[in-house]
Amino acid sequence: MDNKHISPHEHANSGLSTITAAGGDDGDETLALGRRGSGDIEQQIYHSVFEGVMSQRLAPGTRLPEAVLSKLFSVSRSTVRKALQQLAHDHIVELRPNQSPVVATPTPEETRAIFEARQVMEAAIVRLVTQHATKDDIAFLRDQLDTEHTAMHRFDQPSWARLASSFHLKLASLARNAVLQGYLNELVSRCSLIVALYESPGNATCEHDEHGRIVDCIERGDAEAAVALMQAHLDTLERNICLDRSEEEHSLARMLGLR
Repeated sequence: MDNKHISPHEHANSGLSTITAAGGDDGDETLALGRRGSGDIEQQIYHSVFEGVMSQRLAPGTRLPEAVLSKLFSVSRSTVRKALQQLAHDHIVELRPNQSPVVATPTPEETRAIFEARQVMEAAIVRLVTQHATKDDIAFLRDQLDTEHTAMHRFDQPSWARLASSFHLKLASLARNAVLQGYLNELVSRCSLIVALYESPGNATCEHDEHGRIVDCIERGDAEAAVALMQAHLDTLERNICLDRSEEEHSLARMLGLR
């Protein structure tokens, strides 16, 4: 078996930018993945849905019919079903008896629990990253911030939403703890659904400047300041969530372009 070492930087990118759900600038990458062996197809479907959620192109409640996905990816329905089962295991998709699977719709109770879990987990991640970060790691994070900045000033909302979330995942990759990274991957994807469903109009998904200040603290080795900034950052994200609006109101707001 080939045990080739993969750096945290490569690991982070491999899980974040495989395939987009529709459109975008990743057409060449999609074609490249399409030429891979059949053993990669389930992951291809998984990451296509995952990226659609992360970029907020796939809204909560969106139907994901097996027959349609089977045709889009030129695979059997059983292969699609396996990918959907994994997405359901990670709480990104809901499987329903005798109905098409749908993109998950987090409840207010789940929303509170997810933010509480992120507070604890990302504090631990930031401490580990501050302890282990190298010059290359800091450069890696600075590159991420530059890409965020570009997307923000292009007013490219899908890319900005994906990049804002991926900052947290790339930070987790630098903690050198695969368990923490795996759990955060699930929580961040569920937060993307929460933002799509509950965030008040006009609020940014994530503040670019706050990310930059967190990296500044990590670079100078100030773990406590970095943790405090991350916790304040997550508090702001949670305050932007409006859980008391009805589902009907949210749906109508989206259809009228007010969300």
